[in-house]
Amino acid sequence: MQSAKCILQATRSSKACFLKLFETVSKTGNLGISRFLYNYNKSFGKYDVVRPWAVSKKADVPAYIPQPSYSQSSIPEEGPMTVEIKDTYQIECMRHSCNLASHILHQVDRIIKPGITTDSLDKQVHDMIISNGAYPSPLNYCGFPKSICTSVNNVACHGIPDSRPLQEGDILNVDVTVYLNGYHGDCSAMFQVGEVDEEGKRLIAVTELCLKSAIEICQPNEYFCSIGNVIEEIANKHNFNVIPVFVGHGIGTYFHGAPDIFHCANDYSGKMKAGMTFTIEPVLSQGMTQIEILNDGWTACTVDNSRTAQVEHTVLITDTGCEILTL
Repeated sequence: MQSAKCILQATRSSKACFLKLFETVSKTGNLGISRFLYNYNKSFGKYDVVRPWAVSKKADVPAYIPQPSYSQSSIPEEGPMTVEIKDTYQIECMRHSCNLASHILHQVDRIIKPGITTDSLDKQVHDMIISNGAYPSPLNYCGFPKSICTSVNNVACHGIPDSRPLQEGDILNVDVTVYLNGYHGDCSAMFQVGEVDEEGKRLIAVTELCLKSAIEICQPNEYFCSIGNVIEEIANKHNFNVIPVFVGHGIGTYFHGAPDIFHCANDYSGKMKAGMTFTIEPVLSQGMTQIEILNDGWTACTVDNSRTAQVEHTVLITDTGCEILTL
């Protein structure tokens, strides 16, 4: 989970070939409440085009729960500029935080149904996280007002849970990150609300295939660029596009750090080494790759109202290959 500002800063620090990514982000003044606008583009399917609804106040976290530096200030500490090689103790800490994030994400499916609001979903997940002695990592990160991200239909990423009831046929990404014993664990998955049309199901299936295929090639001495090359090849083969501005990231005691994991085709020269932990989290679009960041500074929508799907795991590079920490 990264703000558009953080994404662009990360992109600037990478190779010049990624300057084109800036062109995919546009600002918009349209942060009103638009309700139940149907998209009848036959190639995209039939679904509600969503815009933000009302957002409730930020939830509290008990003082006894260890909290990251930004929990009060909203300003995160800088992550490492070079990729961290974790020792045995650090890896074990990562396993605990990632296991909890994954466990909580798996509870979401039983909650989601038509009529529930994403705000209600946020409250329930927030309670699960703090009841396990952890802090919901997104909360107050650069001012983000909620404990999870919920991105519905044409919202590509960083959707803020709000008062909109989920509708039959919606697809949504739920992004859960927890801060446990000083380490972050990060994962997300796609969910279907009631009966989803075939194009929506196909979008989700291909996005999951992209993530699975990218993870399968991860091993010591593999180039990071192989991740984006594999993902874009599979996405394009199925007539979907990768939204390039959203990147995976290193993770540990910090929420975001090196390396930047690009999901589009690239020639980034860095190589994987045993002990590295990072996220892979591609966003695929049915249509164009351009997005707009709404006035809340977070909600990223496709400019053509096409649906998107995103899935995410945190992975560890081992001596012989790769371990998915958030299974």
